[in-house]
Formats: sequence, structure tokens, C-alpha cells
Amino acid sequence: MSEYPSTKYQRGKVFTKAGLKVGSNYAKHHLKRILNNKNADEVSASNDKKTLNTENANELFKAFTQLRGTALKIAQSLSVDNSGILPDEFLDVMSQAQYQVPPLNYTVVSSILKRELGEQVDSTFESFSKNAIAAASIGQVHQAQHSDHGKMAVKIQYPNVRNTIESDLTMAKSIMKRVVNTGKLDDYFKEIYEMLLKETDYSSEGAYLNHYAEKYRSDVVETPTWIQDLSTEKVLSMTFVEGEHLGEFLKSNPSQEERNYFGQLLWDFFHKQINEQRTIHADAHPGNYKFNRETRTLGVLDFGCVKTFPEHFFNNYMRALPLHKDASDAELRELYKNLQILQVEGSKKGADEAYYDFFKEFGSDFIRPYRSGVFDFGDEDFKKQISHHMKKATSFKEPVGSEQFIYASRVHMGLYNMLMKLRASVDTREAVEHIDAYLSTQN
Repeated sequence: MSEYPSTKYQRGKVFTKAGLKVGSNYAKHHLKRILNNKNADEVSASNDKKTLNTENANELFKAFTQLRGTALKIAQSLSVDNSGILPDEFLDVMSQAQYQVPPLNYTVVSSILKRELGEQVDSTFESFSKNAIAAASIGQVHQAQHSDHGKMAVKIQYPNVRNTIESDLTMAKSIMKRVVNTGKLDDYFKEIYEMLLKETDYSSEGAYLNHYAEKYRSDVVETPTWIQDLSTEKVLSMTFVEGEHLGEFLKSNPSQEERNYFGQLLWDFFHKQINEQRTIHADAHPGNYKFNRETRTLGVLDFGCVKTFPEHFFNNYMRALPLHKDASDAELRELYKNLQILQVEGSKKGADEAYYDFFKEFGSDFIRPYRSGVFDFGDEDFKKQISHHMKKATSFKEPVGSEQFIYASRVHMGLYNMLMKLRASVDTREAVEHIDAYLSTQN
């Protein structure tokens, strides 16, 4: 079990300690280069920088894990962002934020439930697991049994999370400015701030549960049902969705047919969300999906991070798929300008051409699944190509692109990563038709 620093003062101390450590590490690194490393070759200098980045990433991850809440959500958001915001070593370390989160002590959990629901746990539920079945950045989930609602999942928000979002982000941004060289950092953090406000309102998440149940629940997709009378802004009660998470599923050595089947469900669920509402389940990581072999259904969980994209960005993002297939250079350049990749204010001479060449090559490889009819995500060459582009993105000194890419990349790359782990073959033709149909309504 883990103690939780819930006041701004307690959290500020953790941030400050981490920031001082990161600053000290960078100062030592630069001093070493000046005194001892004048004649070092490029490879040695690069290795030293990678070691430094890993050490600093571990320092920040240790602090973010202790803080949970906003701090850990930042780590999760940045760990799956692909615009080059962080060095590669930071992405590797921060990716742990998706899984390695210590749960709160049960005494704290029971006191939160008593305050929010007005009754003791034993009076409200027939049974309630003292050990969390999942612990994430903003809250943790417990399994419960209720006389009227049956088997349930109950998500409890960590203390004071909403009240510390702004101060957490301010402190985190001051640390990140020592790592990241970009004038867009304020825009990126503003985007994260606005989404975090939504994620900490469990009443809003409950409404999204109802929305997705009405729009997407089917004989092959299952979503939880919101139990409103046992929910508040800080406690979310819902029906329990059975199944295995991706890691458990893969450990059981599933057949290729099973891999393909559930991979297809993941692919189809993502693309069915492309419509005029422009509202996407934007937290595509393995902990938010369950594979139920008995019912052959895909369970979709956690609707806190649901993103409605601006029309201008969403339409241009969708246009990137057909344009990378057969567009002229002029059309691609116009697209990149609309996505804030080219002609960024303050960018250095020649930077636009480097960005154009990179994104054209990356985009061409990224849309390969949409060109093939049936695509094998177990293709090792495809995985290597995507990895190569991700690594190259971190070599740019300044990340570019609209702040909307934070969540667009998160969901699209999250989908690809899960399908590559499944090594699933999926039929992509209906998705292409769906995108074309959407774009035809926007002309």
C-alpha cells in the first residue's frame, strides 16, 4: 500500500525534489562535457545523453508514481504521444505509467466511500474487495456485489485530485521545460489540463457510459452500465464487464483465429466512432479492453478520456489517410500547414523541409493498413518501420503539430500497438469506405 500526498504543499515538495534532481543531473552533464568531453566522439556523446535521459526519466517517473493524479496522467499522455515531445528514453520509462501504479490503502478508500455515498461500505454493498482490481492515475477500481445491481466495478477517485490539477501542471511544466525545447509546450499542457478536468468528473464519465452503451453496444461489443444512484463526481459505480485484458489473453497462447477475431473487433470499434460527432474513446491502451472468449465480445472500459475533436483538425486528420496514398506535394504541404506541422512560428530556416520529408515518409508507412484490404499487424517489417519513425521523431529539436495530436496519436497509435501485440490480421476495407463516406459529407 502507498501513502498519497494530497495537499498542494505535500505535492509541491515532491515536484521540487524531482525538479532539483533533474536540474542537477543536467548541470553535471554539461559540466562534464566542458571539462572532460571536448574530444569525445559523436557516439560517446550520444550514449552519455541517453544515459542522462534515462536517469532523469526514472527520477520523474518515481515522483509521478508517488503523486498519481495529474502528474501520472501527464506521464501516461506523454508516453504514447508520437510528435517528438520527449526523448526516446523518456517514452520507454514513462510507458510504465500505464501499469505500475500502487493502490491506496483500503482505510482511505472506505472513508472516501462513506463521505461520498453517506453510508459505510458494509451497509451499501453485500461484498466489497479490499484489494483494488485496477489502479490508475486518477482513481482505482474495486469489485463489489450489490443486492439490486449484482456484480459491480466501483471506481474511487484519489483525494483532492481535481483541486491540484492546475498547480500540478504548473510544476510539471517547469520541470519539462528543462527537457523539451518548444514554444508549444503551453498549448500541449492546456490541452491536457482541459481533458483532466473532464476526467475528474465521474458524473461526466457516467454520461459517456450511457452514450457509448446506446450508440456502440452490440452483440460483439460490451460496455458497462452506469449505476447512477451509487455514483457521485468522485465515485463511479457500474456493472462489471467480464473478460481478460490483453496481457492475460496473450499468456494463454490464443489461436491465430482468436487473435484475428478480437483484433478485428478493436479495429472496427475505433473506426465506427468516425462520424459527425467527432467524439472518440481516446484512451486506447490494453487496460481499457477485455476479451471475453465465452461470449466472444470485446469489453470497452474507462470512459473518462473521451475527446471531441475540433471539426477543422478532425477533418484534416481524416484527409491524411487518402492524401498520403496519392496526393501531390502541394496538397500534402497544405495539409501539413492545416495540422500546424509546417510554417510553425519561430521555426528555423530549413526546418519545414525536414519536417515535410519526415511526415511524408511516416504518413506513407502509417497508412499501409488502409491500402492492403487485409493487413497483418504481425508483419515485423511494419513494426520496425513504425519504431524507426518514432525514434526519428525524437531527434527533432522542436516538436511540431497541433495540440490535438496528443489525443489523436494516443488513440491511433494505441490501437496499432495493441494490434501489433496481438499479431492480428484485420480486414480494413470497411474502415476505408467509412472514412471516404465521412469525408464526402464534409465537402
